[in-house]
Amino acid sequence: MAQKDENKDAEDRKQPEPLESFINPIDPLKIAENPGLLPYAHERGGATIKPMDAGKMKGLAMSSMYEQTDMQLDQIKAQIELLARQANEIQNRMTISERIYEAEMGIDPIVGRTYYLYRNKKGKHLLSMVSAAEWGPRIPYEYIATVKLLGDHTWDVLERREEI
Repeated sequence: MAQKDENKDAEDRKQPEPLESFINPIDPLKIAENPGLLPYAHERGGATIKPMDAGKMKGLAMSSMYEQTDMQLDQIKAQIELLARQANEIQNRMTISERIYEAEMGIDPIVGRTYYLYRNKKGKHLLSMVSAAEWGPRIPYEYIATVKLLGDHTWDVLERREEI
C-alpha cells in the first residue's frame, strides 16, 4: 500500500504535458524570436524608438561643444585681464613708491598713515604730513597726490591731481 501512495505522489508531482492540440492564434510570421532586439517598440506602451539623424546629432553636439568652450575661454580671458590689471597696479605702486622715496622727507613715515606729496618750484618732490587744505590760501608747493604707506612699504595713491 505504501508503494501505491508513492506512485500516486510521483504522478501528482509530474508536470502536465503540453497539449499538442493547442493552436496559437497569432500568425507565426508576426512573432519575433528576440523582441528586445527589434528597432521599434514591440508591445503596447513601449518606448518609441526613432532612428536619429547622425548629421543632426553631430551638429547639436558640435554646437554644444562650441558654446561650452567659448564660455570657458571667456572666463579665462576675464581672469587674464584681471591679472594684467593687478600687475599694472603693482607696477604703478612700485613706480610711485620709488618717486616718493626719492623725494625729500623730513619725517619718518609710519605704515597706515596718510601723507601728501608736493613739488617745489625747482621741480623736486617732497613728502609732508600737512594737507593742501591745512596750508591755507597760499600753498608754498604744488600739490601732487595724497598717499598712504602700506605694510609692504609701497605707497597707495588715494587721490592725485596729476600723473606722478
